[in-house]
Amino acid sequence: MHGTRRDAVPCYGSHVESVLRRSVRFAINAGPEEGGVNGYAASPPVLGLGRFFECRVAVAGEADPQSGYLLNIKTIDEKVRALVAPIVRRACAGGSEADPFGVVREAAEALGAGLPVRLRSVELGLSPYHSVEMEAGRTSAVLRIRFDFSASHRLHVGEWGPERNKECFGKCNHPSGHGHNYQIEPAVEAPIGRAPFDVRALEHVVQEHVLDRFDHKHLNADTVEFADGSGLNPTVENIAKTCFGLLESPVARLGPGVRLRSVRVWETDRTSSEYPG
Repeated sequence: MHGTRRDAVPCYGSHVESVLRRSVRFAINAGPEEGGVNGYAASPPVLGLGRFFECRVAVAGEADPQSGYLLNIKTIDEKVRALVAPIVRRACAGGSEADPFGVVREAAEALGAGLPVRLRSVELGLSPYHSVEMEAGRTSAVLRIRFDFSASHRLHVGEWGPERNKECFGKCNHPSGHGHNYQIEPAVEAPIGRAPFDVRALEHVVQEHVLDRFDHKHLNADTVEFADGSGLNPTVENIAKTCFGLLESPVARLGPGVRLRSVRVWETDRTSSEYPG
Protein backbone atom coordinates (compact mmCIF):
# COMPACT_ATOMS: atom_id res chain seq x y z
CA MET A 1 0.00 0.00 0.00
CA HIS A 2 1.78 3.06 -1.24
CA GLY A 3 1.86 6.08 1.02
CA THR A 4 1.08 4.11 4.20
CA ARG A 5 3.53 4.59 7.08
CA ARG A 6 3.00 1.35 8.96
CA ASP A 7 6.01 2.07 11.18
CA ALA A 8 4.36 5.29 12.40
CA VAL A 9 1.79 3.34 14.42
CA PRO A 10 3.23 1.99 17.70
CA CYS A 11 2.88 -1.75 18.01
CA TYR A 12 2.68 -3.04 21.58
CA GLY A 13 3.30 -6.65 22.43
CA SER A 14 0.58 -8.78 23.92
CA HIS A 15 2.47 -9.03 27.24
CA VAL A 16 3.00 -5.37 28.06
CA GLU A 17 2.15 -4.85 31.73
CA SER A 18 0.45 -1.98 33.46
CA VAL A 19 1.27 -0.84 36.98
CA LEU A 20 -1.57 0.24 39.27
CA ARG A 21 -0.84 2.16 42.47
CA ARG A 22 -3.27 2.68 45.33
CA SER A 23 -2.90 4.46 48.68
CA VAL A 24 -4.94 3.12 51.59
CA ARG A 25 -5.09 5.23 54.75
CA PHE A 26 -6.06 3.83 58.12
CA ALA A 27 -5.64 4.49 61.82
CA ILE A 28 -4.67 2.26 64.70
CA ASN A 29 -6.65 3.37 67.76
CA ALA A 30 -6.37 2.44 71.41
CA GLY A 31 -9.77 0.75 71.58
CA PRO A 32 -11.62 -1.69 69.34
CA GLU A 33 -11.54 -0.81 65.67
CA GLU A 34 -14.58 0.95 64.32
CA GLY A 35 -15.34 1.35 60.65
CA GLY A 36 -15.40 4.67 58.87
CA VAL A 37 -16.66 6.01 55.57
CA ASN A 38 -13.97 8.64 54.82
CA GLY A 39 -11.30 6.61 53.11
CA TYR A 40 -9.60 9.78 51.89
CA ALA A 41 -8.58 10.79 55.43
CA ALA A 42 -8.44 7.33 57.04
CA SER A 43 -10.71 4.35 57.50
CA PRO A 44 -10.92 3.40 60.33
CA PRO A 45 -10.68 7.08 61.28
CA VAL A 46 -8.27 8.52 63.79
CA LEU A 47 -10.00 8.48 67.18
CA GLY A 48 -8.49 10.68 69.83
CA LEU A 49 -4.71 10.28 69.52
CA GLY A 50 -4.72 7.20 67.31
CA ARG A 51 -1.82 6.40 64.98
CA PHE A 52 -2.17 7.23 61.31
CA PHE A 53 -0.66 5.13 58.50
CA GLU A 54 -0.74 5.16 54.72
CA CYS A 55 -0.11 1.92 52.84
CA ARG A 56 0.90 2.49 49.23
CA VAL A 57 0.49 -0.64 47.10
CA ALA A 58 1.74 -1.18 43.56
CA VAL A 59 0.52 -4.15 41.51
CA ALA A 60 1.46 -5.18 37.98
CA GLY A 61 -0.15 -7.18 35.21
CA GLU A 62 -2.22 -6.94 32.06
CA ALA A 63 -5.46 -5.00 32.22
CA ASP A 64 -8.64 -6.87 31.38
CA PRO A 65 -9.45 -6.12 27.71
CA GLN A 66 -13.16 -5.58 28.43
CA SER A 67 -13.28 -3.69 31.73
CA GLY A 68 -9.90 -2.02 31.34
CA TYR A 69 -9.17 -2.89 34.98
CA LEU A 70 -5.94 -4.42 36.12
CA LEU A 71 -7.59 -4.81 39.51
CA ASN A 72 -10.57 -3.19 41.15
CA ILE A 73 -9.14 -0.71 43.66
CA LYS A 74 -11.79 -1.77 46.16
CA THR A 75 -10.04 -5.14 46.31
CA ILE A 76 -6.77 -3.45 47.28
CA ASP A 77 -8.57 -1.40 49.95
CA GLU A 78 -10.22 -4.49 51.40
CA LYS A 79 -7.02 -6.54 51.42
CA VAL A 80 -4.96 -3.81 53.06
CA ARG A 81 -7.52 -3.32 55.83
CA ALA A 82 -8.01 -7.06 56.30
CA LEU A 83 -4.37 -8.19 56.02
CA VAL A 84 -2.02 -5.26 56.62
CA ALA A 85 -3.83 -3.28 59.31
CA PRO A 86 -3.79 -6.22 61.79
CA ILE A 87 -0.03 -6.64 61.23
CA VAL A 88 0.50 -2.96 61.97
CA ARG A 89 -1.80 -3.15 65.02
CA ARG A 90 0.22 -6.04 66.50
CA ALA A 91 3.45 -4.15 65.87
CA CYS A 92 2.07 -1.00 67.50
CA ALA A 93 1.34 -3.01 70.62
CA GLY A 94 5.09 -3.58 70.86
CA GLY A 95 5.73 0.14 71.17
CA SER A 96 8.78 1.88 69.76
CA GLU A 97 10.76 -1.39 69.70
CA ALA A 98 8.74 -2.64 66.73
CA ASP A 99 10.78 -2.99 63.53
CA PRO A 100 9.13 -1.24 60.55
CA PHE A 101 11.26 -3.31 58.18
CA GLY A 102 9.80 -6.50 59.60
CA VAL A 103 6.29 -5.06 59.43
CA VAL A 104 6.59 -4.14 55.76
CA ARG A 105 7.99 -7.61 54.99
CA GLU A 106 4.95 -9.23 56.65
CA ALA A 107 2.68 -6.87 54.75
CA ALA A 108 4.34 -7.75 51.45
CA GLU A 109 4.05 -11.47 52.14
CA ALA A 110 0.37 -11.16 53.09
CA LEU A 111 -0.57 -9.04 50.10
CA GLY A 112 1.51 -11.13 47.72
CA ALA A 113 -0.50 -14.19 48.73
CA GLY A 114 -3.83 -12.40 49.09
CA LEU A 115 -4.07 -10.33 45.91
CA PRO A 116 -5.18 -11.92 42.62
CA VAL A 117 -2.51 -10.04 40.62
CA ARG A 118 1.23 -9.70 41.02
CA LEU A 119 2.40 -7.46 43.84
CA ARG A 120 5.15 -5.07 42.82
CA SER A 121 5.81 -3.20 46.06
CA VAL A 122 4.40 -2.11 49.40
CA GLU A 123 5.30 1.17 51.08
CA LEU A 124 4.16 1.96 54.60
CA GLY A 125 4.00 5.67 55.35
CA LEU A 126 4.84 6.19 59.02
CA SER A 127 4.41 9.94 58.62
CA PRO A 128 4.12 12.28 55.62
CA TYR A 129 7.93 12.49 55.63
CA HIS A 130 9.05 9.00 56.64
CA SER A 131 8.27 5.66 54.98
CA VAL A 132 9.53 2.11 54.53
CA GLU A 133 9.11 0.27 51.23
CA MET A 134 9.70 -3.30 50.12
CA GLU A 135 9.72 -4.52 46.54
CA ALA A 136 8.36 -8.00 45.91
CA GLY A 137 11.01 -10.70 45.77
CA ARG A 138 13.71 -8.74 47.61
CA THR A 139 15.24 -9.39 51.01
CA SER A 140 15.81 -5.73 51.78
CA ALA A 141 13.65 -2.68 52.37
CA VAL A 142 14.10 1.01 51.60
CA LEU A 143 13.69 3.72 54.20
CA ARG A 144 12.92 7.26 53.06
CA ILE A 145 13.05 10.18 55.43
CA ARG A 146 12.90 13.87 54.55
CA PHE A 147 14.93 16.80 55.85
CA ASP A 148 15.01 20.48 54.97
CA PHE A 149 17.54 23.29 54.74
CA SER A 150 17.52 26.88 53.53
CA ALA A 151 20.14 28.19 51.14
CA SER A 152 20.67 30.78 48.45
CA HIS A 153 22.39 30.38 45.12
CA ARG A 154 23.01 31.96 41.76
CA LEU A 155 22.87 30.02 38.52
CA HIS A 156 25.74 31.21 36.39
CA VAL A 157 28.31 29.75 33.99
CA GLY A 158 31.57 31.68 34.09
CA GLU A 159 32.55 30.78 30.54
CA TRP A 160 29.35 32.33 29.18
CA GLY A 161 28.72 35.98 28.57
CA PRO A 162 26.04 37.98 30.44
CA GLU A 163 23.43 37.69 27.69
CA ARG A 164 23.72 33.92 27.37
CA ASN A 165 23.54 33.46 31.15
CA LYS A 166 20.48 35.66 31.36
CA GLU A 167 18.83 33.88 28.44
CA CYS A 168 19.39 30.47 30.00
CA PHE A 169 18.77 31.18 33.71
CA GLY A 170 16.55 34.26 33.70
CA LYS A 171 15.93 35.67 37.18
CA CYS A 172 18.01 32.85 38.66
CA ASN A 173 21.09 34.62 37.26
CA HIS A 174 20.58 37.76 39.36
CA PRO A 175 24.03 38.79 40.73
CA SER A 176 22.80 38.80 44.33
CA GLY A 177 21.30 35.32 44.02
CA HIS A 178 18.02 34.10 45.48
CA GLY A 179 16.95 31.54 48.07
CA HIS A 180 15.05 28.28 48.44
CA ASN A 181 13.72 26.16 51.26
CA TYR A 182 15.13 22.88 49.99
CA GLN A 183 13.94 19.44 51.01
CA ILE A 184 16.18 16.40 50.78
CA GLU A 185 15.09 12.76 50.98
CA PRO A 186 17.72 10.00 51.04
CA ALA A 187 16.48 6.52 50.20
CA VAL A 188 18.46 3.99 52.26
CA GLU A 189 18.31 0.26 51.57
CA ALA A 190 18.99 -2.19 54.38
CA PRO A 191 18.59 -5.95 54.81
CA ILE A 192 15.54 -7.30 56.61
CA GLY A 193 16.04 -9.67 59.51
CA ARG A 194 19.06 -8.04 61.13
CA ALA A 195 19.11 -5.43 63.87
CA PRO A 196 16.47 -2.74 63.27
CA PHE A 197 17.77 0.18 61.28
CA ASP A 198 18.52 3.15 63.56
CA VAL A 199 16.87 6.22 62.06
CA ARG A 200 18.66 8.47 64.54
CA ALA A 201 22.04 7.38 63.19
CA LEU A 202 20.92 8.31 59.68
CA GLU A 203 19.72 11.68 60.95
CA HIS A 204 23.15 12.43 62.39
CA VAL A 205 24.82 11.47 59.10
CA VAL A 206 22.58 13.79 57.08
CA GLN A 207 23.02 16.56 59.64
CA GLU A 208 26.81 16.33 59.58
CA HIS A 209 27.44 15.82 55.89
CA VAL A 210 24.66 17.88 54.26
CA LEU A 211 22.72 20.16 56.59
CA ASP A 212 25.69 21.59 58.49
CA ARG A 213 27.44 22.13 55.16
CA PHE A 214 24.63 23.81 53.20
CA ASP A 215 21.99 25.15 55.60
CA HIS A 216 21.76 28.97 55.67
CA LYS A 217 24.64 29.28 53.24
CA HIS A 218 25.09 31.00 49.91
CA LEU A 219 26.07 27.95 47.90
CA ASN A 220 28.23 29.87 45.43
CA ALA A 221 30.06 31.88 48.09
CA ASP A 222 30.15 29.67 51.19
CA THR A 223 30.68 26.11 49.99
CA VAL A 224 33.57 24.29 48.37
CA GLU A 225 31.28 22.16 46.21
CA PHE A 226 29.60 25.07 44.39
CA ALA A 227 32.14 27.86 44.78
CA ASP A 228 32.43 30.26 41.87
CA GLY A 229 35.09 28.84 39.61
CA SER A 230 34.50 25.24 40.70
CA GLY A 231 32.63 24.54 37.50
CA LEU A 232 29.66 23.05 39.34
CA ASN A 233 26.54 25.15 38.93
CA PRO A 234 24.21 24.77 41.99
CA THR A 235 21.19 23.56 40.02
CA VAL A 236 18.81 21.18 41.78
CA GLU A 237 20.24 18.39 39.61
CA ASN A 238 23.78 19.09 40.77
CA ILE A 239 22.70 19.53 44.40
CA ALA A 240 21.04 16.09 44.39
CA LYS A 241 24.11 14.49 42.79
CA THR A 242 26.46 16.23 45.23
CA CYS A 243 24.38 15.20 48.25
CA PHE A 244 24.46 11.60 47.04
CA GLY A 245 28.25 11.75 46.83
CA LEU A 246 28.52 13.24 50.32
CA LEU A 247 26.22 10.66 51.89
CA GLU A 248 27.07 7.44 50.06
CA SER A 249 30.09 6.35 52.13
CA PRO A 250 28.80 7.49 55.57
CA VAL A 251 25.48 5.72 54.98
CA ALA A 252 27.27 2.49 54.01
CA ARG A 253 29.04 2.57 57.39
CA LEU A 254 25.72 2.48 59.26
CA GLY A 255 25.58 -1.31 59.12
CA PRO A 256 26.23 -4.48 57.10
CA GLY A 257 24.41 -4.42 53.80
CA VAL A 258 23.23 -0.82 54.23
CA ARG A 259 23.55 1.33 51.11
CA LEU A 260 22.31 4.64 49.78
CA ARG A 261 20.01 3.94 46.87
CA SER A 262 19.21 7.52 45.85
CA VAL A 263 18.80 11.11 47.01
CA ARG A 264 15.93 13.34 45.97
CA VAL A 265 16.06 17.11 46.43
CA TRP A 266 13.13 19.49 46.09
CA GLU A 267 13.90 23.07 45.11
CA THR A 268 10.20 23.98 45.29
CA ASP A 269 7.08 21.88 45.73
CA ARG A 270 6.93 21.64 41.93
CA THR A 271 10.59 21.04 41.07
CA SER A 272 12.83 18.20 42.26
CA SER A 273 15.68 16.03 41.07
CA GLU A 274 16.63 12.49 42.07
CA TYR A 275 20.10 10.95 41.76
CA PRO A 276 20.61 8.28 40.58
CA GLY A 277 17.40 8.66 38.62
